Amino acid sequence: MAYHPLRQPRLADVITERLEALILEGSLTPGQRLPPERELAERFGVSRPSLREAIQKLSARGLLISRQGGGTYISESLNSGYSDPLLEMLERHGEFHLDLLEFRDAMEGLSAYYAAMRSTPTDKALLLQRFEELEACFIGENPQQEAKADAAFHMAIAESAHNVLLLHTIRGIFHLLERSIVDNLAHLFEKPDSRPKLMEQHRALLDAILEGRPEDAQRLAHEHLVFVEEGLLEMERAETRAQRSLRRAQVMPPRSR
Repeated sequence: MAYHPLRQPRLADVITERLEALILEGSLTPGQRLPPERELAERFGVSRPSLREAIQKLSARGLLISRQGGGTYISESLNSGYSDPLLEMLERHGEFHLDLLEFRDAMEGLSAYYAAMRSTPTDKALLLQRFEELEACFIGENPQQEAKADAAFHMAIAESAHNVLLLHTIRGIFHLLERSIVDNLAHLFEKPDSRPKLMEQHRALLDAILEGRPEDAQRLAHEHLVFVEEGLLEMERAETRAQRSLRRAQVMPPRSR
């Protein structure tokens, strides 16, 4: 049997793979600035020329952007899983909001399941922080900030799932998710009992994840989104009935006695 000599990987290639792994797992996020070259080389325990070569490779692949005199950044393009024109189209056409809810049901249910299985103490601390930020917005009755905090809470769950495909899929639609939640809450807040109910659901979901109950976490994520969907459908039906009545009144004015 012929044995082929093993080739020792070049140090720059090892650094390149390590940086790519940090981007994939979400430790390095789009738009984030890398530490200074000297500091990063010390963290990896490598020479600055090897690090510089790795950065050049990642820049050539479009993963890093170097700014003259301003450092090196993770490319913002990694955050645009859906382009801005598509986001704007989806935002203009409200009939597709239910499609987004169905998509969220699938993705966030899995995220909640794996977050309950895999979340680390650091993940759980961040989840608790995001929930407390959401709760503060709820108490302060700031719907716009509450919607942003709501989206951030769900994003933290995706990060806690430790599945890079789930993470980047949800991160790719984060801006669409945030806009959708703003619109959904604006409608749901017209019903006085909706906001407390939503907070109860978020609390129950958080507890299931923190306590390591994956099936419960997935079920609670599903029930939360079903509640939102049913609330929107109910309000759409009420709006349709109101518009129908208005059209009748315009076409057939009441008879004078």
